[in-house]
Amino acid sequence: MPRALLSAFRVGTLELRNRVVMAPMTRNRAGAGELATPMMATYYGQRAGAGLIVTEASQVSADAVGYPKTPGIHTDAQVEAWRQVTDAVHDAGGRIFLQLWHAGRASHPSLLPDGQAPVAPSAIAAAGKAFTAQGLVPFPEPRALALAEIPPLIAAFGHASVRARAAGFDGVEIHAGNGYLIDQFLRDGTNQRSDGYGGSPANRARFLLEVTEAVAAAWEANRVGVRISPLQTFNDMRDSDPTRTFRYVAEELDRFDLAYLHVVEAVNPNARDLGLAISPIVRCAFDGPVMLNGGYTRDLADRAIVDGLADLVSFGSAYIANPDLIERFRHHHPLNTPDRTTFYGGTAEGYVDYPAIGDEPTLLRA
Repeated sequence: MPRALLSAFRVGTLELRNRVVMAPMTRNRAGAGELATPMMATYYGQRAGAGLIVTEASQVSADAVGYPKTPGIHTDAQVEAWRQVTDAVHDAGGRIFLQLWHAGRASHPSLLPDGQAPVAPSAIAAAGKAFTAQGLVPFPEPRALALAEIPPLIAAFGHASVRARAAGFDGVEIHAGNGYLIDQFLRDGTNQRSDGYGGSPANRARFLLEVTEAVAAAWEANRVGVRISPLQTFNDMRDSDPTRTFRYVAEELDRFDLAYLHVVEAVNPNARDLGLAISPIVRCAFDGPVMLNGGYTRDLADRAIVDGLADLVSFGSAYIANPDLIERFRHHHPLNTPDRTTFYGGTAEGYVDYPAIGDEPTLLRA
């Protein structure tokens, strides 16, 4: 049994039953009006055995959308719709955080109000294609944010945090990774501003730190997590010195008494030291709980915790296919294999129909 991974852990004032976290994953199944649906409540409720669930990214404003059929947290109707999700998880004894998100340049006019251009720290188009209702289309050149537009964006994150609390969430996670707006400010490959939000790591981190302050004002800072992805190239991201940039980020976030810092860095299962480059630096610079993500197995996650590299480990596709992942870990039961053709959009198939241990084997994807 992976004893460390399945042991209880305290995050702020929350006692988690184990250190296994369901990672935030876009599933594109929200309803009209960017509303959470009963099927989403079933999906998250099925997975409430996790020590903590972090929901799919949810836009903090109407102009923050990055993909079709993603949920929002900026209207009263969205708050009410999310309550069915938080109720389902809490009724099953689970804990759930909402991930707060602005896509920035990783969007398309067809997804935004009045066909407006996506915004970014600088007018640099991403290589690659946007996922729209009409299919994959090239990313457009974004509009560089004027200095006066930044405070309202920060406020939108703060308002979304207030709404998440009203919807019954146990906390929120700020999405500062994966090439979305906050990450675009953090990394010099996408941020070429010459004002107080560009240039040095301190200036580039300013937007994240001000967002964190606004989000934490809605409740205790120890109900707020932050997710970063220092080496990830998704959405055409790069930084000339990620060690310097993200050491500074970790040092500055440390003063907030956060619930955790969630670091995405691909693990090398064949390396003696797991092959991590940035995560150990973040661990040294940040005194609070650290959550790792990046292709972990049960045994590698347990090893990361035993070795002191992490306090929590999040799992993505394993949780898509295994609603009872905790019990499978506990009893060394084989895992269902996720069906990648049903990851994004669609019906209940590949969403809420994966079997738990003992269910009919005809549904197994393993």
